[in-house]
Amino acid sequence: MPRSTPVPALAAPAARVHESLVLEPRDVRFDWSRLPLHWIPDEPMATHVINVLHLLLPEGERWFVKVFKEALPLIRDEQLREEVLGFIGQEAIHAEAHQEVLDHLLGQGLDPRPYVRQISWLFQRVLGDKPGLSPARQRENVIERVAFIAAIEHFTAFLGNWALNSPGLDRAKADPTMLDLLRWHGAEEVEHRSVAYDLMVHLDPGYLRRVRGMAVSGPLLVHLWVRGARFLLAADPTLAGRLKPTWREAGRIAKRGLLPDPVKSVRSGLRYLRPGYHPTQEGSSSQALGYLAASPAARAAAGRG
Repeated sequence: MPRSTPVPALAAPAARVHESLVLEPRDVRFDWSRLPLHWIPDEPMATHVINVLHLLLPEGERWFVKVFKEALPLIRDEQLREEVLGFIGQEAIHAEAHQEVLDHLLGQGLDPRPYVRQISWLFQRVLGDKPGLSPARQRENVIERVAFIAAIEHFTAFLGNWALNSPGLDRAKADPTMLDLLRWHGAEEVEHRSVAYDLMVHLDPGYLRRVRGMAVSGPLLVHLWVRGARFLLAADPTLAGRLKPTWREAGRIAKRGLLPDPVKSVRSGLRYLRPGYHPTQEGSSSQALGYLAASPAARAAAGRG
């Protein structure tokens, strides 16, 4: 498979490109048979910090789909409804693509299921729908969960933009199939980065709703990511528990371009709280579309590989 490389942003004005987007799910085909356990050579910590994505996303994105389906009857704007339907289709495919990686890890002797069971409990029981609520409280519950998703989607778009502009992974000779997964998924996150936010504002334009969403989702994501990295490093059969993640080490790895910069990640979360914020201020739709047109997995599924 040809190596996946960062795609430069195209020159078309970002706002015009974004407004003309029609979201649609894209079939992809990944071959994981040759993926090494440490797909960034000699970098087990960087590998497993990124691998936390695979622990969180299958259950998390299935939850996104469920919540957005519950929100559909509340939408009064036809264009937004079409965007939400496109978002649902894309997220469903993302969940299955990352599930394939979990299955591959299990075959390599790293069992992700204990941690995934905890994530499943979180999304299905703690953040799931609440039967028996009055119609008004049920509506409020749906809107609150949409706000949580809008905040999470801000971070997934940030990570997607990083993946599209991460030559450090290429320099480290990261596995090209995994790079394609990260960049294909990242490109679609950039492409649909405003849908959850626009849905939240459509249902409740209040600023406090946005703040509450980030106040819950931001710390929760950090907590789950740190716990996930610890779990993977402890469960890796080749490491025998020798490595433990630290913020200092994460910062050193980020300086080599193998992880997003922790400080920039925090600043990204703070940008979400600016009164004039909109997701289209982050990333490039034209760059995302450029990668999606070139993705080896998308081309393979379309018979053009």
